[in-house]
Amino acid sequence: MEIVNIDVAIVGAGGAGLRAAIALVEADPTLRIALISKVYPMRSHTCAAEGGAAGVIKADDSFDLHFDDTVGGGDWLSDQDCVEYFVQEAPKELTQLEHWGCPWNREADGSVAVRPFGGMKKQRTWFAADKSGFHILHTLFQTTLQYPTISRFDEYYALDLLVDEGRCQGLTAMEMRSGMIKQFHAKAVIIAGGGAGRMFPFSTNGAIKTGDGMAMAYRAGVPLKDMEFVQYHPTGLPNTGSLLTEACRGEGGVLVNKNGRRYLQDYGMGPETPLGQPQLKTMELGPRDRVSQAYWHELQKGNTVSTQWGECVMLDMRHLGEKHINERLPLVRELAIAYLGVDIVKDPVPIRPVVHYMMGGISTNLKAATPLPGLFAAGECACVSLNGANRLGSNSLVELLVFGKSAALSAIEHIEGLPQPSAKALETRAEESQARIRALFSRTDGTESMSGLRKEMMDTMEKNAGIYRAEAGLQEAVDKIAELRQRYQKVVLNDKSNVFNTDLFQVLELGSMLECAQALTVGALARKESRGAHQRLDYVQRDDTNYLRHSMVYYQGLAAPQVDYLDVVITRSPPGVRDYSGEHK
Repeated sequence: MEIVNIDVAIVGAGGAGLRAAIALVEADPTLRIALISKVYPMRSHTCAAEGGAAGVIKADDSFDLHFDDTVGGGDWLSDQDCVEYFVQEAPKELTQLEHWGCPWNREADGSVAVRPFGGMKKQRTWFAADKSGFHILHTLFQTTLQYPTISRFDEYYALDLLVDEGRCQGLTAMEMRSGMIKQFHAKAVIIAGGGAGRMFPFSTNGAIKTGDGMAMAYRAGVPLKDMEFVQYHPTGLPNTGSLLTEACRGEGGVLVNKNGRRYLQDYGMGPETPLGQPQLKTMELGPRDRVSQAYWHELQKGNTVSTQWGECVMLDMRHLGEKHINERLPLVRELAIAYLGVDIVKDPVPIRPVVHYMMGGISTNLKAATPLPGLFAAGECACVSLNGANRLGSNSLVELLVFGKSAALSAIEHIEGLPQPSAKALETRAEESQARIRALFSRTDGTESMSGLRKEMMDTMEKNAGIYRAEAGLQEAVDKIAELRQRYQKVVLNDKSNVFNTDLFQVLELGSMLECAQALTVGALARKESRGAHQRLDYVQRDDTNYLRHSMVYYQGLAAPQVDYLDVVITRSPPGVRDYSGEHK
C-alpha cells in the first residue's frame, strides 16, 4: 500500500471539514493537510441546507436569549458550557464568512438580514435566499483553493482508523477510480463525515449520508453519544423526501389539516394569528420535534389529507405573493414544481415529516476532541452536545463552522512535538483494514444481498424507531438489527472489479449504517423516558431524575453494544418546561 505522510488528515470535505482545513493552515501555513472525501467537495451535503445560520446580530437579541432557546429547544440535554461557547462564537464565524465572500441577504439599510426560525424566539437566522448551505459551502471551498498545503483526495472512501500506542495516527482509504488502498499516516485525524440518516427509507439526506465516519470511530473504541435522538423535519415532500426549508414557515407559510385548520394551536404552540404576521415563537415556528409530533397526532385523528403519495398536511404560502416567494424562496418553488407539479404561488403543497438530522454521533468534548487521543470530530457526525435532544433549525450550519475551527485548533495543540507516525508500527493495522476488503472479494459462500439487507434495515427503522416509539417495537428493532449484522457477514459482492466499484462502496456503507443503527436502537430501548425527538408511548414523561444524562454506546464487535451514561453539564439553566405559547419577555 502507498503511504501518504501528512500532519493532519480530515475525513469529509463539507462545511466542517473545509472550515477545519482553513483554520489549520491559517494557524500554521507549513502544515501538510489531507482533505479526504468520497465526493467532490461541492457535492457534500452542506450544499443541501436551505434556510440559514443562527447568530446574534440585532439590537433586540442577545447571547443569553440564543442560549435559552438552544438549551430549552434541546430539552435540557445540551451541555451548557458548549452552548455558551457556541452562541458567542457564532456571529464571529458568520461575519468571517462574509469577509470570505458569502452573499448574505441584506436589509434596505445594508445591514445583514435575518429571518425567524423554529424554536428561536428572536429573529437571528442569517440567510442567502433559500440556498444558504450552497453559498456557505462554495465560500469555504473557494477559500481553501488559495492554500497549496491543503491536498485534496476527492472520491476516496475512508475505511478504518490506524491506532497505535493508544492514539490515532492515521487511516486507510480507497481511491474509487482505481480500487487502490492508501495509508494516510497523520499526527491527528479530524472526522467531519456527516450523519447517517440514510438508514431510514424516507429522509432529506442525500445518498452519501451513511455514517461512515461515525462507524470508523465507533469501531476504534470511541463511544457514540445520544444516538437515539433523530430529528424529523416537519416539511418534506411526500414522494422524494426532499426538504422544504423551515424558512417557508419563517417567511410566513402556514400548516393546515384537511379541514383547513392551523392545527398547531391544538398542541401547545400558541394561538392562531393573521396570515403574513411573523410567528417568532409559536405555531408554525415551534421546534421541529413538536411540529413533527403534531403531524403524528393529526394522522391518528384522521385529520390528514389523502394524496397519491400517502397521508399529508398542507403547507400554504400563497398569501406571501409571487414577488416575495421569488426573492426569498426561489428554490422551494422550483422543487415543488419539479417534483410534485405544484406551484406554491398558486396552491398549497402537500408535506409530511421526514428524517433530517442526527443529534447524536461521535462523542467529543467542548474542544471537539474524542476520548481517543489524536482523534477529533465536528459537524453532524459528532456529538459535542450542543443540540441535546432536539436541534434548533439554523444552529447546525454554524455548528460546522464553530466546531470545525475548534477541532483544528485542538489538533494543532495535540500534534505539537509529536514525531511522524512509524510506518512499520502501523503496518499491521493497515493490513487488517485491507484484509476486510479482500474478504469481501474472495467470499464464495455469500447468501445475502446488499439491497435486501438494506431494505430490511430501513423498514425496521421506519416501523420501530420513528417519531413515536414503544418497548415492544424497540426490542424488535434491536433484535432485527443484531440479526442483520450477523447476516451481513454473508453478503454477496457481485461486482469484483476495481474501477469505480459502486457495489463495493454500497456494501461498505451498509455496514456503517447497520453499526450506527444498532447504537441508535440500543440507546433508544434503554432510555425509558420521552425527551425532545425521543418520544415513547410507554414512558410519556421526561425523567430528569434518571435520564438527564447522555447515552454512551460502546462497540463490542458482533455482540450487543455496551450502554453507559455521562452527566449533562448544567451551568446556569436548570431543567424547566418547554413553553412555546408566547414570546420572550
